[in-house]
Order: sequence, then structure tokens, then C-alpha cells
Amino acid sequence: MKIAVLGAGAIGAYVGAALHRGGADVHLVARRDHLRAIQADGVRVLSPRGDFTAHPHATDDPHEIGPVDYVFLGLKAHSYPSCGSLVAPLIGEHTALVAGQNGIPWWYFHQLKGPYEGRRIEAVDPGGATSKVLPPERAIGCVVYPATVIESPGVIRHIEGTRFSIGEPDGSVSQRCTDLSEAMVAGGLKCPVEQNLRDDIWIKLMGNAAFNPISALTRATMVDMCRHPLTRSMVARVMEEILDIAARVGSTPEISIEKRLRGAEGVGAHKTSMLQDLEAGKQLELDAIVTAVVEMADITGAEAPTLRAIHAATDLLARTVQP
Repeated sequence: MKIAVLGAGAIGAYVGAALHRGGADVHLVARRDHLRAIQADGVRVLSPRGDFTAHPHATDDPHEIGPVDYVFLGLKAHSYPSCGSLVAPLIGEHTALVAGQNGIPWWYFHQLKGPYEGRRIEAVDPGGATSKVLPPERAIGCVVYPATVIESPGVIRHIEGTRFSIGEPDGSVSQRCTDLSEAMVAGGLKCPVEQNLRDDIWIKLMGNAAFNPISALTRATMVDMCRHPLTRSMVARVMEEILDIAARVGSTPEISIEKRLRGAEGVGAHKTSMLQDLEAGKQLELDAIVTAVVEMADITGAEAPTLRAIHAATDLLARTVQP
């Protein structure tokens, strides 16, 4: 099995190292100091489950790799519309695109039976630009649960979690999903093939759409937001609104708000990815995590007042960040 990881950052390099450890033919696409460190010393993973080092091929030129069976997209979702030149050399007749992104994916309404089937979400597929370079029919959905950070070039700190839930947009259990799941498991990861992956998307989004923007506005860690009564209450209200929007598009994730809050509090003094991006002066991953959800509220007639207020403030903040 030949797999390219496009955007081998914290999650991408971790996935690539695990797949390589499991025996897959892995190729990482990375940049600058991170790339040079991987080429010299491999990917070093520091994990509470046991440290290990993997030595997959790494490059900044996808033409060196050629067509693969799977492309794992480790890029931020806002990079998708402009990633065509990087993806094209990796695409063969049967190549699948595995989007390890946060938030609402560009393929969300692809093959979703009901009144919204085939509808485009402008926030994540502006003018169809994402679908043009990443055809929805090639997409395998992926919900990423692990927390990782780049500790230094070539060194990935794995904080917690090994689960990568995957699934087809049409809910089928396909051979390509089964094969990928087996490769991930061989590398020491959990990779269930879900028939209702959109429920997993909403479960993770309950946290991301609340904690990420609030953390960017307050500079607070996960545990800080959960233990401050006012922000905890605000997070709970956003989660209620998220579940309402999910139900309006046919998803009923089976998890309580209190359980979701307890899980977030248990993460401890961890900075969300959006807060990390803010502090690094990078573009905020707002479109997929918040803007797309507000757009879905507009589509379905949901009120979502708390989410809309947080979105307004974070959207203004995002315009001040210069990548």
C-alpha cells in the first residue's frame, strides 16, 4: 500500500510514522527545517504509549512520489482550494483522499440522502474551488482524535489518543476503507470504519466550535475554560446549538454535553490548535470549524445565537492575523 501524507505536520507526521512502522510504503511531503530534520534523522515520536522513530521517504516535491493509493491530507482546511499543484502528481485512477481535518468537510452533503444532498458549503468550498482539486467522490472522511504537537523539527510529541475514525460519505463499508483501517491498526492506531461518520464529525465539532474560538479570544487553555463558570456555561450553550444544527441535517450524535465537557477538562492545560495558530501568527482555521457551521445554521433555519456571537468576534480577530 502506497500512501502520501501531504502536509506532514504534527498529525501528518505522526500518522505517517505509524503507518510506516506498520509496513506501509509511506511518503511524507513537508517543508523547511521540519523536512530537513526528517530526511536526516527520521520522524521521532515521543509518546506516553512508547517512543519510536520511523524513517519514511520525505520530500517537498510530490512529483518525486507519483501516484499513490491514498493521500492523507494533513493540511489545514483553508489550504485545500489552493493545493491542486501539490495533489495532482499524487493522483492515480483509484487514489483516495483522506481528509484529516477539523470541522465541516467540503464533501459533507455529498451522497447524503435528504433535502440537502449535493449542496455546496461556501465556507469550505468557495465557488467549488475545493471540489475542483479534491473531487468529493475520491473522499474518505476522517475524524482525528489524537492530540500532537511539533516539539522541534522532526520531533512529534504525542499527547493523547490514537483513534482516527474513517468512513465513506454514502455510509458504505468499502474495501478501500477496510484496507486503510487495517494499515492504520498495523501501525498501532485505532481506525474504526464508521457507517455514520457524520455523527463523529459533530461530536468532535461540539468541542472545536466552542473551545477553539473562545480560546483564541481569551488565550485560555482547555482546563481553564472548563473550570471558569462563565466560559463553561458559554461552551455548554454552543454545544446545545451545535446539536440542534446537527439534528436539522440528519445527525444525532449520542454523547452528552456534560460528558464532552468532562473529557475536555481532562485534557488539562492544553492550548487549542486555533490558539497555537494565533500565537504563531498563522491563519486561523475558522472557516471549517465555525463559519461553515453558521452557514449550516442559515441553511436550516437554526438560531444559534451564542455561536453566531462568538463567530462574529473571532472573525474580526482572524482579520488581524497576518500569516
